[in-house]
Amino acid sequence: MTWTAPEIQFAGGSTAADERTMLAGYLEWHRAVLLTNCAGLTGEELARRTVPPSTLSLLGLIRHMAKVERIWLRERFAGEPVDRLHPGTDTDFDELDPSRAQEDYERLIEESRIADTIFAGATLDDTFTHNGGTCSVRFLYLHLIQEYARHNGHADLLRELTDGTTGA
Repeated sequence: MTWTAPEIQFAGGSTAADERTMLAGYLEWHRAVLLTNCAGLTGEELARRTVPPSTLSLLGLIRHMAKVERIWLRERFAGEPVDRLHPGTDTDFDELDPSRAQEDYERLIEESRIADTIFAGATLDDTFTHNGGTCSVRFLYLHLIQEYARHNGHADLLRELTDGTTGA
């Protein structure tokens, strides 16, 4: 049986909540947009590079966002001694294995879950040092939201060119 990415339910969010709730809600919404763009596709379809010469693919975006969530929350903020996912330049995009798409997908889900657990134990004003500067948890939320938003634009295009689906 061929694995396909599952359908995603969008969680409704508030447009008039406190700052923390809004930031968490927008991050969750952007995560869901990426996964919705992947829903119903096989590993082969997720790995398809539809905009040559770019190496972007939906599977590459899944792998990249898992790496981003791990680096920023677990490694940089929480200081966990975790191995880097897809070490090296662009290996998250370039070294794809469609037969491991389910594993990569589940890793993103798990990294998001761990990130949410880390966020839950912090205040928006908690800080850490990165490249000699001070960053806050508030910054982490905003950084992840912008990272997903940027790549969701790519995902929209990649999905449309894969099977014609639009509007995720």
